[in-house]
Amino acid sequence: MRARVTQVRPPAWAQDSMVAVFVTVMQVQGTVVRNDGQPESVLRPLSDLGNLGYLLLIVSGAVVALRRVWPVPVFVVTAVASAVYYALGFPDGPGWLGLFVAIYTVTSRGDGHRSLLTVSAGITVLTVIWLIAAAHIEPPAAVGWVFFRIGASVMSAALGESVRSRKIIAAEALERAEQAERSREERARALVDEERLRIAREVHDTVAHAVAIINVQSGVAAHVLDKRPERTRHTLEVIEQTSSRALQEMRTILGVLHDDGGARTPPAGLGQLDELTEQAREAGLEVDLETTVPPPHIPDAVGRAVYRILQESITNVIRHVGRSRVAIAVTYGVDTVDVRVTDDGGRVDDGRVASEILGAGGRAAPDGAVVSDDGGRGIAGMRERCRLLGGDLRAGPVAGGGFAVDARIPVMPGRTAAL
Repeated sequence: MRARVTQVRPPAWAQDSMVAVFVTVMQVQGTVVRNDGQPESVLRPLSDLGNLGYLLLIVSGAVVALRRVWPVPVFVVTAVASAVYYALGFPDGPGWLGLFVAIYTVTSRGDGHRSLLTVSAGITVLTVIWLIAAAHIEPPAAVGWVFFRIGASVMSAALGESVRSRKIIAAEALERAEQAERSREERARALVDEERLRIAREVHDTVAHAVAIINVQSGVAAHVLDKRPERTRHTLEVIEQTSSRALQEMRTILGVLHDDGGARTPPAGLGQLDELTEQAREAGLEVDLETTVPPPHIPDAVGRAVYRILQESITNVIRHVGRSRVAIAVTYGVDTVDVRVTDDGGRVDDGRVASEILGAGGRAAPDGAVVSDDGGRGIAGMRERCRLLGGDLRAGPVAGGGFAVDARIPVMPGRTAAL
């Protein structure tokens, strides 16, 4: 129903034309009726001076049809017509309707400051002319119409300014609503991008770790296939368990993309550190894990970051060093979690060269270790995880051989809860 009413609404020019006709008829007819029977010796008749009174009333009413196109000129025409009309002593009546409509239009469609100055100046000039023209009116009580015109002019200006202010407020509110909607959409897209990046990082870490272990174990199996069949069986079992765990973890990570409400494995975190170190031992590393008692409320984001940093560090050792002794220390402080992972550079080996097990996964360094050919993307990923949580990570060789990864992550639930 509302849309139907809007469709049949006449255009602005038609509305203004109808208003102009109404104002003109009311000004002429109202003035004639109000002064019917008054003696001509008191007031000048409308027909005097070549029907100038009628002409002024008609012009000040008809010009209202152009009020939206030229609001200020229309106001000037109606003001001049009113000043001349009352200065020549024509009879009082509703001849001010066109003036009031023009005042309202200027203030409602103006810019606030200049429009108010223009209207104020016009009302001031008209007030002086009206009061001078009414000075000889007897009885003095009849001058009340002059004060009515002054008050009504001021009220018309105030009403127009109020309408203009409400339009501005409504427009600003609409703009704020649209801006808020755009902000929500941008925030939603940002959250989607962050979630995609998080999923990609989790999948990368999971797959890289599992593939590194499988690569090492398959190399071991190929090496001892003929000499130690029982070791081959154990190695294949490790490969099967590693791939199964990787698939299960990937299902958990990717489960957010299609939530069916089913039971899921808890996401990787501090509770899976023992399992992670056990996988590393099965891959041939000697792992020493030392941890302090964690505080009761560690944010999940911090726990995931610690797990992934350890996982990536172990993966790098498996891929680029081979069999080695790895020392892991996780220290929980009041405001931070410190993680340190060090290896001895492949000193614990059973006589095989690491690159023989790893195949094409790296290149042998002079000391027998395997150096990464991947441009350091694993370390960059760990550093990015720390940076997102407000922490920092340092990685590099240590004196006497080996490599160390040191990370410090602040425990700030207010910041990390959303990551």
